[in-house]
Amino acid sequence: MDAFKYRGKTLFCEDVRIGDIISQAGTPAYIYSKNAILTRYHELKTAFQDVDAMICFSVKSNSNLSICKILAEEGSGFDVVSGGELFRAIKAGGDPSKIVFAGVGKMDREIKYALENDISMFNVESVAELEHINILAGEVNKVPRVALRINPDIDAKTHAKTTTGKKENKFGIDLSEAEKIIKQSARYPNVDLCGLHVHLGSPIYTVDPYVRALKKILALIQNCRNESLDIEYMNIGGGYCISYTGEKVIRPKDYASKILPLVKEMQCNLIMEPGRFIIGNSGILISQVIYTKETVHGKKFVICDAAMNDLIRPALYDAFHRIWPVNTSIKMPAVENPNKSMVKKGMELVDIVGPVCESSDTFATDRALPKVKEGDLLAIFSAGAYGFTMSSSYNSRPRPCEVLVDGDQFRIIRKRETYEDLVRGEDV
Repeated sequence: MDAFKYRGKTLFCEDVRIGDIISQAGTPAYIYSKNAILTRYHELKTAFQDVDAMICFSVKSNSNLSICKILAEEGSGFDVVSGGELFRAIKAGGDPSKIVFAGVGKMDREIKYALENDISMFNVESVAELEHINILAGEVNKVPRVALRINPDIDAKTHAKTTTGKKENKFGIDLSEAEKIIKQSARYPNVDLCGLHVHLGSPIYTVDPYVRALKKILALIQNCRNESLDIEYMNIGGGYCISYTGEKVIRPKDYASKILPLVKEMQCNLIMEPGRFIIGNSGILISQVIYTKETVHGKKFVICDAAMNDLIRPALYDAFHRIWPVNTSIKMPAVENPNKSMVKKGMELVDIVGPVCESSDTFATDRALPKVKEGDLLAIFSAGAYGFTMSSSYNSRPRPCEVLVDGDQFRIIRKRETYEDLVRGEDV
């Protein structure tokens, strides 16, 4: 979270006080650092420069047009999983020849849209999908590139709801079925079956799952070439971890040191689909304290104006996010233990919750926090990925605004929704 630092008693994003942003933008508000986004993108690019990897930013992690435009201008490609994400990537200036289309349930109209725009490649997840693409491509006299997404049955040791490479998951094609497709590739004359794809989930905190998966893929590639089917592209997905607690985690160069030798042995062009690594710690969510409350049982609550409809990760994944007042004389711990909060002088143990009518509308339970009062601002860190993109208007709550900081300047890159926005398109 280098872009978000306390100077004295107040939190800054780059060279802008968070309080100055909120005085104009209001709360809740997502705030992103342009410098952090670019720094992390180039860290990845540098780590894999030996093979000139094509980095395709995962639009599902953060689909704001301004964020996508920043990356497009740096030469990034995009990983999309819907027609809407494809539209966003192109609208932001993304080069269609650097766009890969993943997802287990591509509809015909989405496939047609992708064909019209001559995207780089489809990541195919089933025989049925491959057949649809083959038919639709033939109707428009195109031969799109296709990569088979392989399910290698690898446990990436991440959350059960974010693991995607195990045999019981809905994603990808198992190795035996992939072998059959390869042997019968002549059945699909309207596609160029020239790539393989594997994505194991997110976040992944060690390199080992990638290594085990790629060793399985290496054998498959050799079988493909034995069948005179040249595999030119290897897409290793994304999933690189970030630190949510302040603890040090492995960096792109650590992944690259073990992944690159296998990719070089494959003699393939490398594609990557990072999202969380680039944007996760490049953004925060700011909320204002509405009330504080203590029950007769001694339970203390801090009720804030952000809710699970704004950031659903804690409710959905039991995700840990660091939370700290924007203005405080108490220093935020360098590292926090998600399982045990340390209460020091001037602090108290609280549940930090939102106003939505669900018990799961909780950002933190029994969390040590400096004492706060009504009107104080709280920063929820590491919220740049899967924050706004997973937000909703549940309880008819307008979604928050989004703000981009660049040095000592900031601008609102998505306006706060209004009540009128909530009913737009409805008819009485």
